[in-house]
Amino acid sequence: MTIQQLEIQLIASVVAVACSLVGVFLVLRRMAMMSDAISHTVLLGIVVTFFLVQDLGSPLLIIGAAATGVLTISLVELLNKTRLVKEDAAIGLVFPALFSIAVILISRFATNVHLDSDSVLLGELAFAPFDRFELFGTDLAPKALVMMSVILLINVLFIVLFYKELKLATFDTGLAATLGFAPGLIHYGLMSLVSITAVGAFDAVGSILVVAMMIGPAAAAYLLTDHLPRMLGLSALIGVLSAVSGYWLAHWLDASIAGSMATMVGVVFLATFLFAPERGMIAVARRRARQKWEFAQRMLVIHLLNHENTPEAETESRVEHMHHHMRWEPDFASSVIARGVQADWIIRQNGHVVLTEKGREVARVAIIDETTGSR
Repeated sequence: MTIQQLEIQLIASVVAVACSLVGVFLVLRRMAMMSDAISHTVLLGIVVTFFLVQDLGSPLLIIGAAATGVLTISLVELLNKTRLVKEDAAIGLVFPALFSIAVILISRFATNVHLDSDSVLLGELAFAPFDRFELFGTDLAPKALVMMSVILLINVLFIVLFYKELKLATFDTGLAATLGFAPGLIHYGLMSLVSITAVGAFDAVGSILVVAMMIGPAAAAYLLTDHLPRMLGLSALIGVLSAVSGYWLAHWLDASIAGSMATMVGVVFLATFLFAPERGMIAVARRRARQKWEFAQRMLVIHLLNHENTPEAETESRVEHMHHHMRWEPDFASSVIARGVQADWIIRQNGHVVLTEKGREVARVAIIDETTGSR
């Protein structure tokens, strides 16, 4: 592995962690699409600030981009508060408008400057190691790595210092306001971080990968845990895993590095979506199937208990008539009976289904729960 390959993976990993940490709060706040909006509209801030300072390397570009991100949030919320437009529609109105203005300005006034929408959208990690950061004539590291490390540090410090406020404002805005935590200020602070993180990663990875890294790892972590600190850690880990594996996928396919990394984010999310222990589709399907059988078994023992010691008990408990009484398919009824016998809730006796003492207790508890509305 060459030094350049290592630096590319380091840059991508730092970007992934920086994006995934703020992405967790976007996912929890159900504002995932806001990352897409901000990642596009900050281009307007970059363009306008460049026209003012005439320097692509100026740190003021990040400030201008962050301000545009806050402007995006403000305009979306302003439209949403009118109650005439829902939030998703407001996002769909605001970010194309601001992004289009930026594209028009670039095409009209910056045709001779290395500032174009394609580079912002796609980025190119392969060239990032050649743009170096020097201090007193000493080559330290790629500029993208230094910038994203600083942004990552800012993100970590913000989350650590305002963790309690962030958590409360994310899960219960009303309570946060009642306790004097200024959820609005926290909200705009978080959105400013999203803007800064997005524009900081533009030159190296492009906005497509920024959006993927902000939402994909956080969404996957959300499927794995409900514990916020663990979610933050898992999100960062998934982001790094996607970045490194995406680089080697691009190396193997001779394809776009950013595109391959975004693809791996999707692959990891899909794997989590399917195989997560509690919330994965397979786990959910198994749980529903188990609940279906458990419900059927409970209905069976309730049916038997209701007809126990009654004149109808002789016919209502016959095995061959059970599917008719319960309105089940014959095969399904046979499976329910077999599972009930295995659970020791019922026994077969002379062609009849008879409750065991355990089955009677289960039926009584089920009837009580149904009567009282307990679950």
